[in-house]
Amino acid sequence: MYRVGVIGCRGIGNRHAQGAESLENAEVVAGCDLVPEQRDEFAAQFKATNPGLEMYDDYREMLEKAQLDIVTVATGDNRHADLVVAAAEAGAKGIFCEKPLATSVEDADRMVAAAERHNTLLSVDHTRHWMPVWHRCHELVTAGEIGDVRSVLCEHYGTRSMLFRNGTHLLDAIMWYAGSEPAWLVAELEDGYEDYSEYRGDGGHDPATEPSANAYIHFANGVRGVYLGEKQAPNRLDFTISGTTGNIFIEREGDAYIERDGERELVEPRPWEVDGIAAGVHELVRALDGEGELSCTGRDGLTVVEMMIACLQSQQQNNAKIALPLAR
Repeated sequence: MYRVGVIGCRGIGNRHAQGAESLENAEVVAGCDLVPEQRDEFAAQFKATNPGLEMYDDYREMLEKAQLDIVTVATGDNRHADLVVAAAEAGAKGIFCEKPLATSVEDADRMVAAAERHNTLLSVDHTRHWMPVWHRCHELVTAGEIGDVRSVLCEHYGTRSMLFRNGTHLLDAIMWYAGSEPAWLVAELEDGYEDYSEYRGDGGHDPATEPSANAYIHFANGVRGVYLGEKQAPNRLDFTISGTTGNIFIEREGDAYIERDGERELVEPRPWEVDGIAAGVHELVRALDGEGELSCTGRDGLTVVEMMIACLQSQQQNNAKIALPLAR
């Protein structure tokens, strides 16, 4: 039985716990949050189905006392690094960390290094890997149903189209469908953020604390990626994968279409028992059991952090081309 501890007991942390407790071989035995009301609400929701649950206000105490096999991290965007490093050093076999992995390359580096040093599986919650439509579209691309991928275009508009908060999801998805590591990018930030040279956000709450961004990404295999982000209403997400023999279109509403030889048809995803965040937690447990690999590893999350930081660097250098991986 895997002993699971959740750090950050708000809405997303609750979804981490729901994913864990829906498994026969996992039990949520610890929850940690700085806010007493959050701890009380978490305990009220999960204690009945997880009788061994204990609540903590200090993650160090939780890691020391709870003897955890799996730690999930659902705190603010800029608070993941110390928690992941400490969990790996405390002996966690697996860690499920919210996106973005970190808000600086230095933090992401030390998180990945700690996980690898302690043989800890580190999974990053770029959730589209576990959304049935997005997963099925990736299967079609991998199977060559639209030929060789030439470009991936994402148009992402909404009041919370912030680079580190939601842009991280789409940059990851672009890389996932491109099937390659990024080689370089050029970017520009939202007007008014010309001097935004490093992350100065508040963990993902106030959209004014971080910019949206536009980026052109050249991948090592020759695929081109374009990310267009803008903080404006109404919310809109259009995602296009263009291949040599066809195209796939994914819409915000969750529908997707494949177009070949002038014919357009709906993409029908396979049924999943669970999807989204819960499926990500399930995947981590399966990987710990030796049944499959992680869809979005710590190193994948690190590459996405590098792309976001490269966007800031490109802006600071008059929209110059920034080579990836970034120099250390």
